[in-house]
Order: sequence, then C-alpha cells, then structure tokens
Amino acid sequence: MNPDRPWLQSYPKGVPAEIDPDQYRSVAAVFDATVARYADRPAYRNFGKTITYREADVLANQFAAYLLGELGLKKGDRVALMMPNCLQYPIATFGILRAGLTVVNVNPLYTARELKHQLVDAGAAAIVVVDNFGHTVQEVLAETPLKQVITTGLGDMLGFPKGAIVNFVLKYVKKMVPEYDIPGAVRFRDALAAGKRHTLPQVDIDPSDIAFLQYTGGTTGVAKGAMLTHRNLVANMRQASAWLSPNDLRPGEEVIITALPLYHIFALTANGLVFMELGGLNHLITNPRDMPNFVKELKTSGFTAITGVNTLFNGLLNTPGFDEVDFSKLKIALGGGMAVQRAVAERWKKVTGVTLVEAYGLTETSPAACINPLDLKEFNGAIGLPIPSTDVCIKDEDGKVLPLGEIGELCIKGPQVMKGYWQRPEETAKTIDADGWLHTGDMARIDEQGFVYIVDRKKDMILVSGFNVYPNEIEDVVAAMPGVLEVAAVGVPNEHSGEVVKLFVVKKDPALTAEDIKAYCRQALTGYKQPRQIEFRDELPKSNVGKILRKELRDPAPAKTDEAPAAH
Repeated sequence: MNPDRPWLQSYPKGVPAEIDPDQYRSVAAVFDATVARYADRPAYRNFGKTITYREADVLANQFAAYLLGELGLKKGDRVALMMPNCLQYPIATFGILRAGLTVVNVNPLYTARELKHQLVDAGAAAIVVVDNFGHTVQEVLAETPLKQVITTGLGDMLGFPKGAIVNFVLKYVKKMVPEYDIPGAVRFRDALAAGKRHTLPQVDIDPSDIAFLQYTGGTTGVAKGAMLTHRNLVANMRQASAWLSPNDLRPGEEVIITALPLYHIFALTANGLVFMELGGLNHLITNPRDMPNFVKELKTSGFTAITGVNTLFNGLLNTPGFDEVDFSKLKIALGGGMAVQRAVAERWKKVTGVTLVEAYGLTETSPAACINPLDLKEFNGAIGLPIPSTDVCIKDEDGKVLPLGEIGELCIKGPQVMKGYWQRPEETAKTIDADGWLHTGDMARIDEQGFVYIVDRKKDMILVSGFNVYPNEIEDVVAAMPGVLEVAAVGVPNEHSGEVVKLFVVKKDPALTAEDIKAYCRQALTGYKQPRQIEFRDELPKSNVGKILRKELRDPAPAKTDEAPAAH
C-alpha cells in the first residue's frame, strides 16, 4: 500500500493512478475531436428536437464568427450565458470557447441585484439571455459593461412549427415571459446568420487561458468567480473518463439525462463535457421541477446515465409513474452537489436496480475530486476515492496533516484545481495555501482503504454543550422515517447548551407529528443530538440546483413590516 495515497489500493480494476492533463490544448480541441469522430451521431435533444454533432459544430462556428467578426470581441473577453437547458446553450458555449473567449455562466433565476454584481464583476462584454429573463437584464443594463445583448426564445432552435408553438404557449398561455424592451438587442438566430458572413480566424488557445468564470459562494456573502482554465477542465474530463472507463460505456451510443442546469459546474463537466467527449447524446431537461413531464420524457429517452442532486432523485422517486420507467439500459446514476441520503439511495436501488453512486467536488475543482467506484454494490455513505492525479489530505486548524481516521478539513491538490478567484488575490490566498492545497471548508476523515467521508461543512456544524453535532447525520436518520419527505437540521441558540438541534420537515404523511419524530430520534440518536425544536414547512429553501440552503433556515430574512420605505 502507498502510505501517501492509500486510496490507490481500492481503485476499480482498469482505472489508472494518473492521467495526462495535456492530452488536448483546450476544451474546444476536445469538441473538435468529438465532431470528427461522431459527426453524424445525435448530440443534443430538447423538447423532442435532436441535433447531431455536425450540426452543433456548424452552429457553434457561426456563433464564434459572429462574436469575433461582427461584435469585434477580442481573445479573453467574457460572454455571459443566462438560460436554462436548451439547444442554444451548447451552441453558444462551444462558440464562445472556440473564439478564445470566456464563458460566464449566470443563474437565470438571479435577481437584478445578483445579476448586476456578476456582470460588473466579470466585466462581461455580451450576454445571451432567454426571453423569460430579458426583463432582469433590461433592469440592470445601463449599470453594466455589456456592449451587446443577444436574446432568444426557448423554442427558437426547435424548427417550424414546433418552435413557434413552444414560444407562443410560454408567452401567452403559461405567461412565463414578462414583457421587456432592450434597444439594439439581436436575436440568437440572427447572430448565427450574421456569423455566416464572416470567416472564423484561427484562434490560438493556451491551456492556461480561462475557459469558464464560474461564480460560487453567493450564499456566504458576495459571489466570487472561480477561474477555470482549459487545462483544468480537460484534466477533469480525463479524470472522470478514466474513472468511467471500466464500465462498459459504448462511445457514440450513451444517452445521458441532463436535468441539472448546464450553468452549474456539476452538469457542465459531467454531462456537457465528459459525455460529449464520449460522443454521447445529452437529453436536456429544461424544467426538471415539472416532475410529471420529466418522468414522461424519461419513459421515451432510452437513457443509460443520469446525474443529479439528492432532492432530484428523491423528487423522481415520489412522482407517480416513475416506477414504470424502463431502467434496463441504465448503467450510471451519479449523485453530487450535496450529500446523498441513505434512505434515498436505498430506495433508488430498489426501484431502478442501479446503485446511486455519490461523488464529491467543488466549483473550485472543476468540479470532480472524489467519486465512489461505479461497481459499488450498495450505498456506503462515503464521497468516494480521490480520482486519478488527485491528492487529498486532512488538516487541523494549524495546517498540520492529520493521520487516517481523524477528522479535520479536507484539502485537495490536482490539475483540476482552479487558477484562483477572479480579481481576488486575498480570497485566493485564503483558499489555496502556499503548498498548493485547496482548503474545501468541509470537515472529513479518510479511512484505511482511502475512502473519504464528509462529516460536514465547517460552518454548518452544530455545537451542543461542547459536542460537535453534524447535520448530515441527523438528516440521514430522520429522512429514513416513512412519513418524512424532506428534512434539514440546523443549530439554534440555547442558553443552557449554547446550541440545540432544530429540524425543518416537509411531511409525506399528513398525520406525522413532532412527537413521532422525537420518539423516532430517541431510538437512533444520543441525547445531545436529539432535535429539541421541530418546524413543519410546505417546502424547504433550495439553491438553483436543488441543494437545501441550511443558511436560510438558520438566518431567516427579517420579517417584512408595514412601514413605508425610506425615501432615497
């Protein structure tokens, strides 16, 4: 056993210890290679419309030529994308990357305040926005550096008459497109047509150039842009592909369900890049919150892989008709973004026959750092093993490396670790130490076999009478109760013990009472871990990808008063 890398002994057969992060010079070069190999294979499907890699290639080229030739953008300029999963997303992304520009992903549900911060901070020169969110861009446009707004309807790439019907229904029937007016805005399809008039110049992309400015940390204050280089992403694609390699994946034939938004790093890399390199078909789900329609799409998709967060898998399991989906081709179910709960993983295995495998990563690591072996027989509660070319260690408060089995902060080193935070050298220095270790802010331990277990976020830890209580443990216990749909645990102040555990619960069984939960917890948890307060909610606050936001439960926004706002 390698004492410095105990995880290598537990690697699945056929997975190498190292990968070559310099196999391709850029993400665009990977896309070029895929197009050459799988030109006529289906690449993306959305609302029943499928485009091939060849078609995606032509359209991405037109968009790149428009950005450089028509708009006159220069290498390294930032272009923002503000849209849910739709065909325009990959076309715009690969067009931007091919032009040597940087993609700035924006959550379309951002408020005007959040959007303005990100566009100003990134210095974005242009934005592609879906009509549904045009009004938000209009509100902040004058206060941003944007030179050009490119607008598009969700149906715009679906062809006639389907596209026109989709756009009509969204605007006039579902009323999901608020009015907006942006003088000088260009339609996405017109931008593609304009691109045809220009020849795309050869752009030399260096592996150290920034491919994505991926914003993170908005819940802990102001959002920061993680600078992810082409080399970071190529490395992470190679690492994930090496991990998948022993799993009988057939290049050019896999179908992956992309329900998590592509503007989130997990779906961007795992679905948008790794399965693109495999020549797979990305089945794009625009609105996964519409679970009945999502299940309908699954029934006709012939999918072989799916990624998601715990709440997505839980939602599917609780949607009528999900158990009638054909899972015979399904090979991979990968959970990340938040802890996968044992109760959800066990039920997923029972319904689908496939183990829900937990993975771990951060925006700052492009994102994959640890993944469980995909041949895992059952859920093991670990976040997995460090993937090829990745080192991890556990450090104490003083930065000393702790021995196996001890709990401290998880630190990561590898070619997928970001260049740093955009224009924030102090924040970068706080996160990446002098020896190149990225400090994750997660409390973890590593066992003798090299498996890593997250114990919790440093800041989410609850301190009861000097004892550490980890919310994940409490939530896992309560989530296994048949009457519970969702649960979150936080610490609330208490004059006797400093803090006590408070639960927020969404019921599955309307008859469930607080006393039922307390009695159940008394059987499973030691005294100081037992919840003292229980609040029932209709829903829990979640991030754009369905991660439960404990911070919002811990520090609720101040109640609105009836006072008139102060004059400005």
